[in-house]
Amino acid sequence: MSAVTLDSVSAAIAGRAVLKAVSLTVRPGELVALCGPNGAGKSSAIRAALGLLPLSDGQVSLAGQPLSALGPMKRADHVAYLPQDRRIAWNLPAVEVAALGAPWLTGPAALARAHAALVEVDIGHLADRGVSEMSGGERARVLLARLLTTRAGALLADEPVAGLDPDAQLMVLERLTERARAGQAVLVSLHDLTLAARFADRVVVLDQGRVAAAGPPMEALRPMILRTVFGLTGTWIAGPDGPLLAAGRAATGPVSAQGR
Repeated sequence: MSAVTLDSVSAAIAGRAVLKAVSLTVRPGELVALCGPNGAGKSSAIRAALGLLPLSDGQVSLAGQPLSALGPMKRADHVAYLPQDRRIAWNLPAVEVAALGAPWLTGPAALARAHAALVEVDIGHLADRGVSEMSGGERARVLLARLLTTRAGALLADEPVAGLDPDAQLMVLERLTERARAGQAVLVSLHDLTLAARFADRVVVLDQGRVAAAGPPMEALRPMILRTVFGLTGTWIAGPDGPLLAAGRAATGPVSAQGR
């Protein structure tokens, strides 16, 4: 059974269609990457899956149940969300922010779980520091820790590596991959196609609110899709640790980056 299903979902914002008959699934044990140009509908698809964007057509299901039939607490049991916006309203200690991901636990148990998640994202030493006193990258790790404390079956992360240095980007996707391998379903939106190729089990490419391609990275990010959706030249080549995605702007020629 899939953890998250969008079935022919359409939606609009301020009268402009942002999703057009989008269908996708995310199953337990896999990481699916949503890719596409700016404005393609990646964030809208994630928000629709959470019930945060009203649908004009289609249906969303969580663990086989219609989203519309689930109250807020039941939805939280099935899916957790890491938004792009990294603002935190109050200057709480990092461990208390991370503990918000475990509302079903008592205070000490939630804090212990949160502290373990902070250690997992390499900022356990900042557990008692106020989040307003942190750098943007540190706050991003606190919010990732909040996501990792959840018991939800599906984790949805909107651009979780945006603005992070390369080492932090890899750390974020490694942690999310570990969650997928442990049995959770993970859906992430990514602009970086080389990271999507390296970490995703499947890639869904959106273009102007529609699904342009879907499948394993080598299939979804094939040369025709790279050219028509992203304006890139590209191909897959053999590498010492598996296939490499070589891609670049058509005007400047390709550059190689590690793929899956």
